[in-house]
Order: sequence, then structure tokens, then C-alpha cells
Amino acid sequence: MFYGPGSAEAIKKAQRICLAHRALSATLSSMKAEILTLCDAATDTHGKLSLLGSFDTLWAKDAPVSHPACAVAVRLRFAHIEEGNHRVKLTFADADGKLVMPPMNATLGVRFKPEDSTATANLVINLQQVKLPQFGEYTIDLAVDGRQEGSIPLYVRKIPEQPDVPPLT
Repeated sequence: MFYGPGSAEAIKKAQRICLAHRALSATLSSMKAEILTLCDAATDTHGKLSLLGSFDTLWAKDAPVSHPACAVAVRLRFAHIEEGNHRVKLTFADADGKLVMPPMNATLGVRFKPEDSTATANLVINLQQVKLPQFGEYTIDLAVDGRQEGSIPLYVRKIPEQPDVPPLT
């Protein structure tokens, strides 16, 4: 039997190896949070996640602090075995674990193209008029299917007072 490049047998053997590799990588891999960030704005257009102004600190003169608008952007990568619907939950809490807004829940449908060994899903949650009661550290936590997958801090700092400087004459 001829097993040279391009022969039917060589192609079938390569396909079997590819399927075995995909099955092995699916058992070794699991969902990964590639991006979890707080930013000024984010969009998801046909699977392309665009971010503007990622940050982890807000500066203010007084507390409570109100931030007019921002977004939490998430990009998750799934192994083939994880195809299907996944529950996503984001919480925003202070240093004591007290929620500063209600939990944000979503469902992501993960679908694969036959030729892909992994798939991504993006999630953008726009936040309006975020109220932070005091200076300190806050946390945004990501859970997928009830399992913690990521956490990012948000530091809310007081703007240092400038000493009075006499005007130049």
C-alpha cells in the first residue's frame, strides 16, 4: 500500500492523529480567562474585542466616589470538550466582601467550527454611575459555571492635597 504524501491512507492517518491530538488537548486543557479588565469602554464586534483605557485606580477628592461610565471586558477561551452554554457571574465588592452593586449574570453559548481546536467568547458589561462608598480596595470577581476564574482589583484613592504655594511675582 502506498503511504506517500497526499495518498488517501496518509491523509486518513493524519486525520486520525489530528483527532487524537484534539481529544488529548481537550482533556488537558480547560477554560481560561485570557482577558478580564475594567476599562473606559469596550465593544465586541464579530468576535473582535476592542478595549479603550484599561485601568485599576480611580482618584477622587472626596468619598463617596461616583464614576459615570466604564465597562468590564472578558475574553474566555474554551477547549473543544467545553462546547455548549456556560453561566458567567461577575461580582463587584469592597474589601470586606460587601457587594457594591447586584451580581451581573450572563449565559455564553460556546460553539466550534469543525477545524478549530479552541473557541473564544467575549463578554462586555457596561456600567453606568458606579457608586463607591469609600476609599480603599474593591474587587471584581469572575465565575464561570460556579467556579472562580479570575479577579481584578480596583483601587479608589484620595487625591493628595497640594500644599499652598504662593504665586510667583
